[in-house]
Amino acid sequence: MAQVEEHFDVLTKTGEKTGITKPRSHVHRDGDYHRAVHVWIYAETTGELLVQRRADNKDSYPGLWDISSAGHISAGDSSLISARRELQEELGVTLPNDAFELIFVFLHEAVTNNGNFINNEFNDVYLVTTIDPIPLEAFTLQETEVSAVKYIKWEEYKSLLAKEDPDYCPYDVTGGYGQLFDILSQRYKDNTEERILSLQKQLDRYASISLGAELSGATEADKEALVLLIKAAEVMDEIFYSQVWCCNPALRDWLKEHSHLSKLDKLKWMYYAINKSPWSSLDENAAFMTSADSAVKLLVDCTKHIPGWKGLEYKAAFPVAKPPGANFYPPDMDKKEFELWKSSLSDNQQKDATGFFNVIRRHSESDFADSLPENTRGSSNQVSASSNDDLHIVPFSQEYNPFLMKAAELLRKAGDLADCPSLKRLLKTKADAFLSNDYYDSDIAWMELDSKLDITIGPYETYEDGIFGYKATFEAFIGVRDDESTSQVKLFGNHLKVLEQNLPLDDSYKSKDVVAAPIRVIQLLYNAGDVKGPQTVAFNLPNDERIVNERGTSMVMLKNVSEAKFKHILQPIAAVCIAADQRELVDFDSFFTHTICHECCHGIGPHTITLPSGQKSTVRLELQELHSALEEAKADIVGLWALKFLINQGLLSKTLLKSMYVSFLAGCFRSIRFGLEEAHGKGQALQFNWLFEKGAFVLLADGTYSVNFTEVEAAVESLSREILTIQAKGDKAAADLLLLKYGKMTDHLRAAMDKLEKIQVPVDIAPVFTVADKIMSRNLV
Repeated sequence: MAQVEEHFDVLTKTGEKTGITKPRSHVHRDGDYHRAVHVWIYAETTGELLVQRRADNKDSYPGLWDISSAGHISAGDSSLISARRELQEELGVTLPNDAFELIFVFLHEAVTNNGNFINNEFNDVYLVTTIDPIPLEAFTLQETEVSAVKYIKWEEYKSLLAKEDPDYCPYDVTGGYGQLFDILSQRYKDNTEERILSLQKQLDRYASISLGAELSGATEADKEALVLLIKAAEVMDEIFYSQVWCCNPALRDWLKEHSHLSKLDKLKWMYYAINKSPWSSLDENAAFMTSADSAVKLLVDCTKHIPGWKGLEYKAAFPVAKPPGANFYPPDMDKKEFELWKSSLSDNQQKDATGFFNVIRRHSESDFADSLPENTRGSSNQVSASSNDDLHIVPFSQEYNPFLMKAAELLRKAGDLADCPSLKRLLKTKADAFLSNDYYDSDIAWMELDSKLDITIGPYETYEDGIFGYKATFEAFIGVRDDESTSQVKLFGNHLKVLEQNLPLDDSYKSKDVVAAPIRVIQLLYNAGDVKGPQTVAFNLPNDERIVNERGTSMVMLKNVSEAKFKHILQPIAAVCIAADQRELVDFDSFFTHTICHECCHGIGPHTITLPSGQKSTVRLELQELHSALEEAKADIVGLWALKFLINQGLLSKTLLKSMYVSFLAGCFRSIRFGLEEAHGKGQALQFNWLFEKGAFVLLADGTYSVNFTEVEAAVESLSREILTIQAKGDKAAADLLLLKYGKMTDHLRAAMDKLEKIQVPVDIAPVFTVADKIMSRNLV
């Protein structure tokens, strides 16, 4: 029986799938663009790369020394599974996902065999970093593909390629493939002092601040429950670490365990602990470590057994570029694959695929894991979608089951101890939600919470999902309600309906069903989970559009966090960036009042929308990865508009009129320093650049800025109208154009950022929870 020829996905010249598949021979005959994987095995202690000699029967470069392992990606297959399979088939080495670091994608265009073999190939280049070389006798070679293997110093290999040695497959080391050698050279050069200085500088951008809070109003039962709640919050941390990247928990444990070995190790751990990943939140998510810094793992049975060899030690890999889909999607999944798969699903399955509380996994990943030796397997999940395609849906309750069962038990015990009925209800319904994956009742209970002890716990924010903005991360905030401040802010929540009806937006887009937003002001005791990098001063939840439409939203203000940021960050910024005659207008009341209004304004404006086709949708689903930045910009700028509206109505003091604009201007510089990969930072850059262009913000000769009070009101209203209209129409193209034009670091903004860095104004705070630490330490005694 004739063997069926392998088929490839045909790509465009830019590497996107066309939806066409063709046999291998036709692809190379016609010069179609297609995909392949390259896997390099690198031994750290010897500085050597493993190379293989291609079998003599190969249709290209027979008998020449080449990449450790390589192969095409068959139609419908994924990159990472293909890389693992090629390594297993060609060399008999079976490794888990976290051994493979995608270092770059290389386009190889070549014509050989007298023009009969045209190779236009996008190669996903992976690096597997082992501690020592794998013994050559441990390999099991696939005779039809590989005739021999050997190790070679990477510098020698690069030199041979540069000389076009006839025994080696040709690669242009001065072109794209030179990245391999650049990465190895940079990664393993002796630059310890340089790295210490760099990490210390990054760390110094955070001011370590002790946050206090009074527990005098809490009952003894609440204080007992608090211990259990802090433990439940710590579970949210565990889940969040795994949501960011698959090998993130192992990296965390490794860095912590080795933090005492040297100054560099200590700084790596300290900065990692702030970012909760190897990517720096304040540096556009640039990696501040490499896989060379990562955890060492031992695999005993990943190759043929060799007497006296303990097994393969490798570095748990993470990519230099932060994965846009975090660990919510397969690392090699792209938007096109997801959309093609989603279109094959039923309506209910499509809702689950794009929903907050499910991850997307591969059937092939589970199938491949089942064939691995026991100690190389990753977690395997049951299939929950009926689609026959590779992707499938796994609910959070299943993906994170051991953690959520533990958290649910802690919440139930805390609920049994608590005195307050609404707190009891919240903790019980949240425990149920962790196991059922249905968060509706628990979100309603959270909105109705009326307790001295204030708890927010569960999956909420979607910033980590940089592909679509669909998936929620776990977080926890535990605080004590500030009753006096809470009573003072009810004005804002009670006037949401009138604000909605007066928005600078076409009346046809306005909602008739806006309800008052409850506002709770708390003193933060402890936070966990998705609280990395810059700390939030407030949040507005839930994100579930059903609840937003039915009940509105509720917000929590973290007053002690706001006070710390104003004192340690905003005031020093104002001293440098704001004109001398307006500097005194920057005050805490204006800063905090706008923060309240910002959070209120998340609850007004478009949420559920009607598309031109008549189809119902949501702003989040239509704007996808652009939603977070635009929504933060909307809440900010409409919040400023709303303050002016409330002042005009006589509901707020006119003394706020100038100070709110100048405090907002100073706040722009604060938020932009978070980085333009962060939703708040990008949204703030959009606002600053728009208002600057309209003449509302003015750059003075001394490099400071002032507010032009005659222009600012119209500029604020025009930007509010622009953003609200884009959201109402679900116009992703317009959102993209707006953010591309205005959401960027301009020269004058860069000058202000450089000035603040030069005088070392902190970018944000790193909270120290002294009260929580004391509570937990007493509990351990």
